[in-house]
Amino acid sequence: FPDRFLEHSFDCHWSVRQIASESARGLKPDCPPLGLETLKIDDFQLHASSMRHYGLGPHRGRLNIQGGLYEDDMYDGGWCAGRSDPLQWFEVDARRLMKFTGVVTQGRSSLWLSDWVSSYKVLLSNDSHSWVTLKNGSRDLIFSANREKEIPVLNLFPKPVVARYIRINPRSWYASGGICMRVEIMGCPMPDPNNYYRRRNEVTTTDNLDFRHHSYKEMRQLMKVVNEMCPKITRIYNIGKSYNGQKLYAIEISDNPGEHELGEPEFRYTAGSHGNEVLGRELLLLLMQFMCQEYLSGNTRIRRLVDETRIHLLPSINPDGYEKASEAGSELSGWSLGRWSQDGLDIHHNFPDLNSVLWEAEARRWVPRKFHNHHVPIPDWYRSTNATVAVETRALVSWMEKIPFVLGGNLQGGELVVTFPFDRTRSVTALREATPTADDHVFRWLAFSYASTHRLMTDGNRRVCHTDDFTKEDGTINGALWHTAAGSMNDFSYLHTNCFELSMYVGCDKFPHETELPEEWENNRESLLVFMEQVHRGIKGVVRDVQGKGIANAIISVEGINHDIRTASDGDYWRLLNPGEYRVTVRAEGFSVSSKVCAVGYDIGASSCDFVLGRSNLSRIKEIMQKFNKQPISMRQRLRQRRLLDT
Repeated sequence: FPDRFLEHSFDCHWSVRQIASESARGLKPDCPPLGLETLKIDDFQLHASSMRHYGLGPHRGRLNIQGGLYEDDMYDGGWCAGRSDPLQWFEVDARRLMKFTGVVTQGRSSLWLSDWVSSYKVLLSNDSHSWVTLKNGSRDLIFSANREKEIPVLNLFPKPVVARYIRINPRSWYASGGICMRVEIMGCPMPDPNNYYRRRNEVTTTDNLDFRHHSYKEMRQLMKVVNEMCPKITRIYNIGKSYNGQKLYAIEISDNPGEHELGEPEFRYTAGSHGNEVLGRELLLLLMQFMCQEYLSGNTRIRRLVDETRIHLLPSINPDGYEKASEAGSELSGWSLGRWSQDGLDIHHNFPDLNSVLWEAEARRWVPRKFHNHHVPIPDWYRSTNATVAVETRALVSWMEKIPFVLGGNLQGGELVVTFPFDRTRSVTALREATPTADDHVFRWLAFSYASTHRLMTDGNRRVCHTDDFTKEDGTINGALWHTAAGSMNDFSYLHTNCFELSMYVGCDKFPHETELPEEWENNRESLLVFMEQVHRGIKGVVRDVQGKGIANAIISVEGINHDIRTASDGDYWRLLNPGEYRVTVRAEGFSVSSKVCAVGYDIGASSCDFVLGRSNLSRIKEIMQKFNKQPISMRQRLRQRRLLDT
């Protein structure tokens, strides 16, 4: 093992406990992760002395990888050695010289079993045959590892070490378990003047954007910078506050910010409902920068989108949770730290369960005469001050009711898939069961529009993030078929408002390292734009009375689709539909019913379908009677009067 590749001496006086303590106080490694978690490191670069079975092979020894609900032979939650003895090892081939600086470890992800390594040695090599052990003076350096299976533990090396191969040799492990690990390696690539080691399919971006993680203060400052760059098309506002009092800032991008324009659809992207899923937050900050820059440079696609759409971007729904995750850092926040609101609630699944309300009404045959199939009312208990509802969720509900959104996407992390409603199964006992909405065909198209334009979601050759291969379903899935969850933001949006909402899981790594952001932006940029453009697919129009005044809350029904929408306060509406011909019927209290056939083409651009409603005879009679302060005469009174006259 050539001495010139060892960039440190082992006479360091730091103990491992001091190293761990320093890292816990915020000492971050200078080098980024190699990419076991982000899948930059391929399966064939991971090796081990032995494995319990294939599903616990070295290819599963990736930081934060999740095991399945049931233990199986294909997708378990880590690498587990076939034997429990000090001769076992887990190895990473970096495929080039790296300056290794540290190791992050976890135990096995399992609902039923407990396995983790409590101490280990580190060995390095250039040829995978001759190995040198990291030492503290003349003794082998023993690193303290995990005390439970989920919380990641970072051990920084006393000084960087240059090599190609790195091995972790477990020395002790949980007494009631076995040798199981999930790992990330910290390291910087050595200079490569000939670009010989360029990674396959590596992408770079030419966009001049702020590619870094932003604290709450930095996020506000960045939004302010965008607003100052593009004051004519942007507006910053907040929809409420978090549990800790941090404002939930949104930015509006429109040719006339601050007002709803007749006939112009409203679109929203939200991110960060789970505070530790930070990629979506950064993608929205990048998107607002990109749209401002491209609008100023005259990009016709962006100008058309801004001029014809009112766009709202809310990058951080749960800033309190984000602070918890960011304090730990990219590799140490784990799978759940910061996920929930400050008061311990999952914001994304904290909405009222309107599915049960609608399905019960359908079972009683109240729909559509006694109960509408849309704009399902929120139960009174949910609005009470004693209800277990996060303040962030209440702010979202108020925002969703105030603005007539047509289409929305909430960005999440930890997977590569787009999910669409319903998110809850009709069967209470079913954990997974396809539960489509009346607009299933539209939702499938919307989901595919994002997934198909993402660089990885539909790539059949890519490795699965955890246990599910979503490429078989074109990178999309019905939410309830994946796992049932009541009270989701997607289901609430569809059942209580006009807005069609989907979830985009934009990356396997919930909290990617800062160096990964440019590539993640390239992975998602086109998808973010294409999905926004889908708000212009279907029909749109204005419902007016004979005097030309818009009619609010008119019900728009499409024959064959058991889900209606309503007009906004000015009488305008937007109905997302796939190409085809549809018989559309409009009803409004006090007006006659009107129907017509509306055609939807294949090109982007909603087809106009306006309606003019005349007053109904009954409403005219009521107006006349009210005008002359007279009460309508009942039929029995009329018959009595006639009998008196006859006699």
